[in-house]
Amino acid sequence: MREEVTNRINNRITAREVRVTGENVTAGIYPIETALRMASEQGLDLVEIAATANPPVCRIIDFSKFKYEQKKKSKELKAKSVKIILKEIRFGPNTSEHDFDFKVKHAKTFLAEGAKIKAYVHFVGRSIVFSDRGRDLLARFTAALAEDGKVEIEPKLEGKRMFLIMAPKPKK
Repeated sequence: MREEVTNRINNRITAREVRVTGENVTAGIYPIETALRMASEQGLDLVEIAATANPPVCRIIDFSKFKYEQKKKSKELKAKSVKIILKEIRFGPNTSEHDFDFKVKHAKTFLAEGAKIKAYVHFVGRSIVFSDRGRDLLARFTAALAEDGKVEIEPKLEGKRMFLIMAPKPKK
């Protein structure tokens, strides 16, 4: 499997004039032949950085070093990005008090870990008639978790499921 090169280098650059930057180089706009000669005199590559600019921006740099720096930057961005975990908690319209308390306890631990919660009431068969029970159940659920999380999406009915989404409260 071969990696696609997004930046053109040396003779693959098609523009007639380029804006040149880099170390030990006077920044400016040069014809492509002059820019290539400047790069080869230093034993480096001419790498196209911004192809859409007018004229395209090129940097005189060792191409393998340039690829390494780009890979390093993308790893840093990936490490800094926050991964949002969504945990689901399922209820029935006739969920008993003990089961409800048990699920609230789990929801508190999920919120403490920083995960979002999607709590839903699944209506089977004709139990959709009791959609008011589902709404009451979800209202009790949000009230039980009021100090741990906040409601992001209010309870709504989609098909045979009534759901809401809660997120953890920001820590002070």
